[in-house]
Amino acid sequence: MTETPDITIIGGGIIGLLTAREFCLAGATVMIIEKNLPGQESSWAGGGILLPLYPWRQANAITRLVIQSLKLYPELASQLITGTQIDPEWTPCGLLITKNPDIDAAINWCQINNISFQKADADFFKALDTNPDNPLWLPEIAQARNPRLVKSLIQDLINKGVIIREHCELKALTLDKNRITAISTTTGQLAVDQLIISAGAWTGKLFKELFPALAGEAPKIIPVKGQMLLFDATPETLPYMVLDDDRYLIPRRDGKILAGSTVELDDFNKTTSMEARTRLTDFALNLMPSLKNFPLINHWAGLRPGTEHGVPYIDIHPEIVNLGINAGHFRNGLAMGPASAQLMADLVLNRRPAIAPEPYKLSSPH
Repeated sequence: MTETPDITIIGGGIIGLLTAREFCLAGATVMIIEKNLPGQESSWAGGGILLPLYPWRQANAITRLVIQSLKLYPELASQLITGTQIDPEWTPCGLLITKNPDIDAAINWCQINNISFQKADADFFKALDTNPDNPLWLPEIAQARNPRLVKSLIQDLINKGVIIREHCELKALTLDKNRITAISTTTGQLAVDQLIISAGAWTGKLFKELFPALAGEAPKIIPVKGQMLLFDATPETLPYMVLDDDRYLIPRRDGKILAGSTVELDDFNKTTSMEARTRLTDFALNLMPSLKNFPLINHWAGLRPGTEHGVPYIDIHPEIVNLGINAGHFRNGLAMGPASAQLMADLVLNRRPAIAPEPYKLSSPH
């Protein structure tokens, strides 16, 4: 591409990929700059439940993005399968929440947001060993298989003509008054028209490095490590997702079961620990004793982009007119991703926003 792209996105995670797709569908030319390989950080490492854990305990700003994303996912998944032949495994397998001491708040949230629910009876617990407390069954809640979703999105963007520059790290930029005119990367200098930073857990750090004079205004995003396990179970071992206290089991279509996850403040350290492995294994085997029949085949960690209340930044910078931020989705990048991308494009393209943008402004508490 010799011409300057309309949109240059820093970061090739789920948020950057979905944002690129949204602009592409609107007719813009797009380039993604990714310092490693696209989708290999938090986007690859997460569980893929398309609902926050106990959403009624979260900020309403999170709910608004999640509910809009729930509306967008079926068509997104269908288009990706048709366009790439890679199935993101969007699967509405349902979610069992075993303990709900705040059941009134839970039911109220479901009713307000038109989320199907019912009380979970004893049949749900035949293979589980836990002490249910007002258990709730959400039959329509879906999951996506993170690595497959990322893979299908990348192929879809390539098909649409989006340029993805891998192993290309942003080092500096050129400011002319209140506009960014160019960026310097490890593979050369590039002219930019509209720049969007969607660098996940690295966004706050990157902003401070690029804009030292504005360091006090940097998005308050920190890395929060999460560790996960994978059991090589068979199909139908567990037919639905289970949330028990603050941990969960997620069955993939091929039967494999994820167990997660930890929440650790450990800077940018992605190493796994035997302590977390033991805790997650104990949780999984205690909750579902039949998992003892299946080998534990993988253990990994990822860095979530954490904000104080889990609310992302989706905004155009108040001083730098061609700089957008779409980052800070904490544990819910997949659950909030499609609507976040839509809102970012709405703001840049001056479209009427599908959801109110105020809670996601750089100046708002997060």
